[in-house]
Amino acid sequence: MLRKYLAFLLVLALVLLAGCAAQNGVSGERVSSLDRIINKNELVLGTTGDMPPLNMTTRDGKVIGLDIDIATYLATTMGVELRIERMNFSELLPALEAGKVDVVISGMTITPERNRKAAFVGPYFVSGKAFLTKMETIASADEVTDINTPGISLVALKGSTSEYLVQEVLPRVSLVTVDDYETAVAKVLDDSVQAMVADYPVCLVSILRHPDTELLSLITPLTYEPLGIALPADDPHLINLVENALSLLVDSGQLDRLTARWFDNDAWLSKLP
Repeated sequence: MLRKYLAFLLVLALVLLAGCAAQNGVSGERVSSLDRIINKNELVLGTTGDMPPLNMTTRDGKVIGLDIDIATYLATTMGVELRIERMNFSELLPALEAGKVDVVISGMTITPERNRKAAFVGPYFVSGKAFLTKMETIASADEVTDINTPGISLVALKGSTSEYLVQEVLPRVSLVTVDDYETAVAKVLDDSVQAMVADYPVCLVSILRHPDTELLSLITPLTYEPLGIALPADDPHLINLVENALSLLVDSGQLDRLTARWFDNDAWLSKLP
């Protein structure tokens, strides 16, 4: 009886070991995120595709912008193809944690809370919050708290630092959250809300896209927003590779040239829906 029991335990152990080997590879070691990217010859980027000029979708469905240029450079550095997965902003980090995407580059501010879920490399761009509005009193506010009054309604992107800013600093206003900036801007245009809170580049581009409206925005951003590249937190080799790639972009001056391509030239506006 004891001999049969020991034989059963031995078979069970072998089955468990075989399962681990199949999951982790022949060597029995866990396959890293970087190895997975190289093995499948594909870097999967998570982005919203609706944050011009950082990332945006053209009339023919192509996603372009500074974020896409950086992702393309990373894929080239790794010697793999780039595949872009568009999703709502609030879904990006969960997708990264679940392994559905390999990297997130989507105008995402580096914050301590987000850093608990993912590793961040950067910043590759520094932005700031601003108001998009028709009301001069809001557009000219020196401090974000200047509009912390009942009767003011604001819209912000769900899961963004703009939403957190309103919740923490403007508790007396009414807050509406949406999944994309197109919906947010539409609410400002049809007077459903008094203003949109967003990164200043988004506000500026919204004004450029609607030149015949009364939209206004601050020239000076209200907050400091360092934008970073989000990566799986458990792969130091991938993090190190992206750090080195971004350093090379910065030191060579290529990042400045890429940024100027999108922020100093509005030719891309004609490609948008």
